[in-house]
Amino acid sequence: MEGQQIKKKKQEDLLLEGKNFFDYYKKEVGKSVRHGERVILLSFQQIAEFSPMLSESIIEEPFSALAILENALSDIGLVKGLPRIRLSELPLSSKIKIRDIRAKHLDQLLWIEGIVRQASDVRPQVVNAKFECPNCGATLSVLQIDKKFREPARCTCGWKSSFRLISKEMVDTQRLVIEESPDSLDGGEQPRRINVFLQEDLVEPKMEEKTTPGSKIRVYGILKEVPVPLQTGSISTRFDIALEANNITPLEESFENLNIEDEEIEQILELSVDPNIYSRLSKSIAPSIYGFDKIKEAVLLQLFGGVKKKKSDGGFTRGDIHVLLVGDPGVAKSVLLKFIGTIAPKGRYVSGKAATSAGLTAAVVKDEFLKGWSLEAGAMVLSNKGLVAIDEIEKMNEQDRSSMHEAMEQQSVTISKANIQATLRAETTVLAAGNPKLGRFDPYTPIPQQIDISPALLSRFDVIFVIKDIPNKMQDEAIATHVLEEHKQEVIRDIIDPKILRKYISYAKQKVKPKLTEEAIEEIKDFYVRLRNQSVSSEMAIKPIPITARQLEGIIRLSEAYARLHLRNEVKREDAVKAIELLKVSLTQVGYDEETKTFDIDKITSGITAGKRNKILIIRELISKLESKLGKLIPMEEIEKSVEGKISSVELEDILTQLSKSGDIFRPKKGYIQKI
Repeated sequence: MEGQQIKKKKQEDLLLEGKNFFDYYKKEVGKSVRHGERVILLSFQQIAEFSPMLSESIIEEPFSALAILENALSDIGLVKGLPRIRLSELPLSSKIKIRDIRAKHLDQLLWIEGIVRQASDVRPQVVNAKFECPNCGATLSVLQIDKKFREPARCTCGWKSSFRLISKEMVDTQRLVIEESPDSLDGGEQPRRINVFLQEDLVEPKMEEKTTPGSKIRVYGILKEVPVPLQTGSISTRFDIALEANNITPLEESFENLNIEDEEIEQILELSVDPNIYSRLSKSIAPSIYGFDKIKEAVLLQLFGGVKKKKSDGGFTRGDIHVLLVGDPGVAKSVLLKFIGTIAPKGRYVSGKAATSAGLTAAVVKDEFLKGWSLEAGAMVLSNKGLVAIDEIEKMNEQDRSSMHEAMEQQSVTISKANIQATLRAETTVLAAGNPKLGRFDPYTPIPQQIDISPALLSRFDVIFVIKDIPNKMQDEAIATHVLEEHKQEVIRDIIDPKILRKYISYAKQKVKPKLTEEAIEEIKDFYVRLRNQSVSSEMAIKPIPITARQLEGIIRLSEAYARLHLRNEVKREDAVKAIELLKVSLTQVGYDEETKTFDIDKITSGITAGKRNKILIIRELISKLESKLGKLIPMEEIEKSVEGKISSVELEDILTQLSKSGDIFRPKKGYIQKI
C-alpha cells in the first residue's frame, strides 16, 4: 500500500509539473500544434531545462511519463481531445547503435539512426475495443496491446463467456526495417537490422514519402519485446525486439553526409593548394596495388563525381560516373573494388555470383507482421548518393543485370509487383569489374564477345578499362618490390590518410559545384566534332561512329570531377583536356578498330565494327548477285573466289554464321548456301 501511495504521489507531482511546463511554454507549445491535428512536437532539451524531474521520468519510465504529460496538456485545454506528444532532441546518452541493443534496454526511450531497408503497407490496427456484457449490459473497454485480438476475461457481475463487440478504435500502422548505415560500421562488418512500428500521424502520406526504402532516418522510440508464437500455438521463451516509434526525423540523404571538424577543413584547404595534390590523391587509392595510374585516376574522379543538372524539359542529367574494369584474373581488381567500397561514404561491395536483381535494386516481399506486402530496398537503392562496387559482374544472371539499366541512367528503380507501384531513388555510382570468358583478355576481340554483358548495359559505363597481365621484366620487378615492401610494413609512402581522403571527397561534393567555362566548352566541342568528322576510306559504305552524345556527357562529368578535385567552382580548359585524355585511353583500349585506324564505338557496344559491317554488306550484296546469276543454290567456292584477297576465309565463315543467325541465309546442304 505504501508503495502504491508513493507511486500515486509521484504521478500527481509529474502531472502538476507537466501543467506548469505547458503553462510556461504556452505560446511555443501552441505554435507546435499541427494544423487541424492533436500532435505536439516537444524539445526534450527544453523539458530538461525546465524540470529535471520531468526529463528523468521520460527517460526512465517513458510510457507512463508521456501518458501523464498528454493528460496534463489535455487538462490545460490547448488541444481538443487527448493529444499525442512527439519528442525531439533527445540527449546523446540515449543514442545507441542497433548492434548494441540488449535486453537491459527494454522499455527505455532511445534513438537510433539507419537506412530504411524495408517498408510495409499501411494497415489499420485496433488499439482499443469496447464490449457489452450480455448478462448485465455493462460496457467494458480492452486495450489491444498484443498481436492477438483480446476480449474481456470476465465482467464485474461474474460473466466469463463471450462478449458482444460494440465498437473498435483503430489507427493506421506501418512496419519499417531499419538497417545500420555503412558509414557507421568498421570495415567488413555486417549491418544489423531492427523492426520499427509506426502509428497514427507517423504514417501520414507526407511522412510516408520520407520513409521509403533507401531513406536515412533518425527514430526516437521505446524498445519493446515482441512475442514469437510457436507452431504448437504457444509462445516461445525467446522474444523479438522492436522499436515503437515516438517520432521520426528524416536525415539528409547525401553522399557527403560526414561530420567534418574545423581543423579537418583547414587541413583539406591546405591540401587543395598543394601542387602535387592530384598525384597524392591518386596514389592514395588502394596504395597496396602497384601501378594502374589511369585506372586509379578514373576511380578517383568517380568518387568526386560530376554535377547533377536539371534540364529545360524537367528531366535530370546524372552526375555519377560509372566505371567498368575488364581484365585477367589475379590483377587485383577485387582488392581495388573492396578498397573503394570501404573508402566511399555509403559504399557497398557486392559479388556478381551472389547478386540478384532484387538484391541490387528492390523487391516486394511478404510482411509477416502486418500480413501485407513490403517494399525492400537493394544495394543500389540503399547506396543512394553513394557507390556500389560490383565484382564479377559477368557472373550475374542476364535478367538480373537488366534491372540495372534504369538505375544507372535514370537514377531510379521502378517496382510494379503485387499491389505495390513505387519509384525509388537510386542516385548511385557503379564501379564494376569482370573477367573475360576465356580467362585471358584478347585485344583483337571486341568487349561484348569477351564479357557476357549486354550492349545496352555496356553503353552506360562512362569509361571502360582493360587490365592485362603481360610478363615484363622491369614492371614485374617493380610489382615484386612493391608487394614485398608492403609485407615488411615499414614503407612510408606519400599518401593521404583514408579518413582525411573521405573527408576531402565529402567536403568537395558538399561545397564545390563547378560550372563549365567558355574555354572548357570550346575544348570539349572541338574534340567531339573533330573526332566524329574525321576522314575515313572512301570505299567504306558505312562510316564508323567514333563517339556519341553519351560519351560527350561523360567528358563533361569527368571535367567537373577534375575541377572538384582541386576545389574549383569553374571547369577550366586544363580540366577538359585531362578528361579528354582519360577518355582517349579508355577508347584506345576497347574501342580502337585496327582495320579503319579510328575509334569505333560500335566495337564496345555491339562488338561489330563499321569495317565488319561493310564486309557483311559486301557479302550480302554478293549473295544477291550470285543468286540472280546461278539460281537459289549458291556454291561456297563461288563466294570464296569473289572475295579472295579482300576477306579472309575465317572472316567469311564468321560473316556467314552471323547472316545465318539473323535469318538472311541458311545452308540447305554442305558447300552451299541459300537466301531465305
